[in-house]
Amino acid sequence: MTLSWVPVKGSDEAVNGSQTLARGLNALQLVADSPSGMTVQQVADGVGVHRTIAYRLLATLTQFRFVAKGEDGRYRPAAGLAVLGASFDRNVRQLSVPTLRALADDLGTTVSLLVAEGDQQVAVAVIVPTQVAYQLAFHEGSRYPLNRGAAGIALLASMPPRSGERDLVAVAREQGWVITHGEIEPNTYGLAVAVRREPPSPPTCINLISHREDVVMRGKDAVIKAAKELSAILS
Repeated sequence: MTLSWVPVKGSDEAVNGSQTLARGLNALQLVADSPSGMTVQQVADGVGVHRTIAYRLLATLTQFRFVAKGEDGRYRPAAGLAVLGASFDRNVRQLSVPTLRALADDLGTTVSLLVAEGDQQVAVAVIVPTQVAYQLAFHEGSRYPLNRGAAGIALLASMPPRSGERDLVAVAREQGWVITHGEIEPNTYGLAVAVRREPPSPPTCINLISHREDVVMRGKDAVIKAAKELSAILS
């Protein structure tokens, strides 16, 4: 099952800046999100431009090695994206994956690492267990408002108190963890624990999701321990 968290796509109307840059970034995101790659026409349709413009956008992205054209004529992510991604927050994703992988496999449920970005929570790493047939998952890069779900609450609890914040934020700030139910996806439990980091690092948390409350409750101590380990790794 895949949760309905969808990466925010750039659009010419939504970006107060360069229309060409917005289109290029939109094309890059479309290719990056496509497991099987995309044709020029598919990119043109997705961005909403003529095929000729899409070809020029892809040619530029290819020049900078963010995408590569395969023998089948489809464009796929290229190595330049790995270099670009590694620069985010001092390579936080790569440093966190071993701890998250061990946690996901131990508990048998999906775990993720999220950071606060403006008024949104963003998933920078999502790890599903390797030996479980039925999995809850969502995409890396997915965004949701900060005031919803366990991860958002945990991230807000890592910040100074705000006027009008939910009571649950204060509770999470005091106890160091938070559990919610049905705030992002119906009948789904979320458990989040903040990963303590010094500024200017963004507020960060580990999030666990499951349809089963017992799995979440059983995993609380393990998530708290993993959050402490990551805090030391990322410091």
